[in-house]
Amino acid sequence: MKGKKYQIIIIILIWLAVLSPVIFLTSVFSLISAGKIGYIPDFEELENPKSNLASEVISSDGMVLGKYYIENRTVVGFEDLSPNLVNALVATEDIRFYDHSGIDARGLARVFVKTVLMGQNAGGGSTISQQLAKNLYQMRARTHESKKYKTKLGSKWGKVIMKFQEWVTASLLEKRYTKEEIIVMYFNTVTYGKGAFGIKSAAKIFFNTSPNQLKLEEAAVLVGVLKAPTYYSPFSQLENSTQRRNTVLNQIKKYQKELNKRTGWKHLTDTQFDSLKTLPLVTDLQRQTHNEGLATYFREYLRGYLNAKKPELKNYANWQTQQYLDDSTLWFSDPLYGWCKKNYKPNGENYNIYKDGLQIHTTINSHMQQYAEEAMTEHLGTNDNALQDVFFEHIKNRDHSPYHRKLTKKQVDGIINSTIRRTERYRVLKKAGLDSAQIWQNFDKPVKMEIFTWHGYKDTVMTPLDSIYHYKKYLRAGFVSVEPGTGNVRAYVGGIDYNHFKYDHVMVARRQVGSTFKPFVYTLAMMPGGYSPCYKVNNVSVTFEVEKGYNKMKAYTPKFSSSKFDGQKISLKLGLALSLNQISAWVMKQYDPESLIEIVRNLGVNSPLDPVYSLCVGAGEVKLIEMAGAYCAYTNKGVYTTPIFVTEIKDKHGNTIAQFKPKQNQAFDEHTAYRVIQLMRGVIQFGTSTRMWRTYKLKNEIAGKTGTTNDNSDGWFMGVTPKLVSGAWVGGEERGVRFSSTGLGQGANMALPIWALYMQKVYADSTLPYSTKDRFIKPRIDDGVETDCKDFNRDAYNDPNGNQILINGGF
Repeated sequence: MKGKKYQIIIIILIWLAVLSPVIFLTSVFSLISAGKIGYIPDFEELENPKSNLASEVISSDGMVLGKYYIENRTVVGFEDLSPNLVNALVATEDIRFYDHSGIDARGLARVFVKTVLMGQNAGGGSTISQQLAKNLYQMRARTHESKKYKTKLGSKWGKVIMKFQEWVTASLLEKRYTKEEIIVMYFNTVTYGKGAFGIKSAAKIFFNTSPNQLKLEEAAVLVGVLKAPTYYSPFSQLENSTQRRNTVLNQIKKYQKELNKRTGWKHLTDTQFDSLKTLPLVTDLQRQTHNEGLATYFREYLRGYLNAKKPELKNYANWQTQQYLDDSTLWFSDPLYGWCKKNYKPNGENYNIYKDGLQIHTTINSHMQQYAEEAMTEHLGTNDNALQDVFFEHIKNRDHSPYHRKLTKKQVDGIINSTIRRTERYRVLKKAGLDSAQIWQNFDKPVKMEIFTWHGYKDTVMTPLDSIYHYKKYLRAGFVSVEPGTGNVRAYVGGIDYNHFKYDHVMVARRQVGSTFKPFVYTLAMMPGGYSPCYKVNNVSVTFEVEKGYNKMKAYTPKFSSSKFDGQKISLKLGLALSLNQISAWVMKQYDPESLIEIVRNLGVNSPLDPVYSLCVGAGEVKLIEMAGAYCAYTNKGVYTTPIFVTEIKDKHGNTIAQFKPKQNQAFDEHTAYRVIQLMRGVIQFGTSTRMWRTYKLKNEIAGKTGTTNDNSDGWFMGVTPKLVSGAWVGGEERGVRFSSTGLGQGANMALPIWALYMQKVYADSTLPYSTKDRFIKPRIDDGVETDCKDFNRDAYNDPNGNQILINGGF
């Protein structure tokens, strides 16, 4: 009887020993599932995990131009993953992934015994689903987890609780998602280092490719990096990364049969694996920063445009009144301006381009953008006899180089002083309490720095003051290209190098336009009831009587543009072709400045313009984008179309949440538009822009106008083709940085070559819808007005290189 009693006791103890862990595990599991221990996400959060997703700026031809982000993360679908990635991950991290429901019992038991009972490091034990749970919610769990568990349970039990939390969350993930969805969520949430969050960014940054194009050895590197992104970085720890890559390849080799069964892996021989392991690890680092890549100026302008706040006068300085008025107009008239502040997500929060994973579809064509940037670089910096090299030679003997001799030392010192006060260095030193003498001493102390040159960035040692003079010597430029009918901006180059020259010369800068304003003047004359292109006027000086004060008048006579036709009767077409100031003044005298301003306002030129007669020779300061948009109307039958940059915005799921279309208005009739086109074709055929066909061999239908401002401070060229209008501007940071010679400083020499090089590249690209066979469309009804004038001999006043001779000023 006694023996039987002991037997019962022993049996009970055995059952307790067996059941206690089960009861314990079940209890803990239940408490965690109920949220009594730690934080567990619900199904809604699983469907919408909290992560910072980069917003992509996408070109019209589908290329990602850049991103806005806190974390450079963009989600992809399973179909976007290379099978090499999936196989490498499963073989390395969780070979039983397709057999379990989120928990690998063997792995969990190993962690429990070694970590809790033996105090050892058990290594990995988490499944892919558990790792995903950790990636998605660990930081959130720490925020919600009660501190008492950390204190009372200790680190060992804390690890066990964390494992149970991962277990529960992994189980929820397995119930909610397919195996493929779990894998792609995993790849979208992991961090690779070098600013790469998620597999799409990693593939681009590490190998300049997309996830679906990764080779097996590349996939092995990226999967291997996940264990320790810094220690296994191929950029800083090449040997470690190579060894880790080969470990992943060994895992794939080891589990080939299992992978074949589950994913259709094609068997590789030992020789093939050995060959892969002996390959050098070669990366192609693609730094994804806001300062690099295509369309940097455009991306920065768009960022500010989307994030603009509703203008309030109190936030503007006294001298920013015009800016306040401009911004206020945009806020109420343009839905894209301040879009993030005007629109709300379903949860009531404003959209955030840094976190919400928006897809911003733009009008920029990546090929045309590349051609525009190349054209500017070639003309200014890298071609033989590049404009910048010519300018360096031109200014080397100036007393206050790069400033023109007309500027006094006092004026130059004032400019440099003002520049110093605008620098970040000055603001930091001033905030630190340094006085003016100490700040100047700091600016005169040599330091290591990286400087811009057209042949690459250069590490050097110079004083900050010398670096200011270094950058002042560089000519600045802007270029934009717009489709007339749609308003789509196809290329946008705001400057020569965004990393070192942030100021935008497309959308921000206003510069004096010179003779590129003259076609607007001639538009007045070409309107119904006016004149024809072949109407002849006396080529003599024109004087305006201008009111000076009470009952007082003064005379204003635009500078006479001399040519071989002085004193003769010439056609309006020849007058514009040669950019003769006096002919433009004659036209203006038939009308008035107010009428001219009305015309340009209808053409989208909203920059401040005073109603003065000097507008006839381009005295106003206007933005490059305004000029390009205005010129578009001439090849679009007189219809002005607002230039646009964005066509639609999609959310992270690909749903369209905003669409944008340009506004249009009939600025003038189609006959007027066609007559002005014919006037501007004369500029190319026999006027100031004959180098277009002489030097650059562009002999198709092109209309255009050069512009050169006083003392050669600004060089412009606006070019019109039947399907594309583009404009270029070149000049110094300040007007005093300029060529002394008009031959070098005229728009035909400074700006036209950028346009010509760009169009050569555009026409050479058969994938683009632009051809040298394109023709300007005549009005449907011929009004009988003559546009082919006979009062000139094309070769009489141009040298063999297309340079104008016997003409002074007015370019």
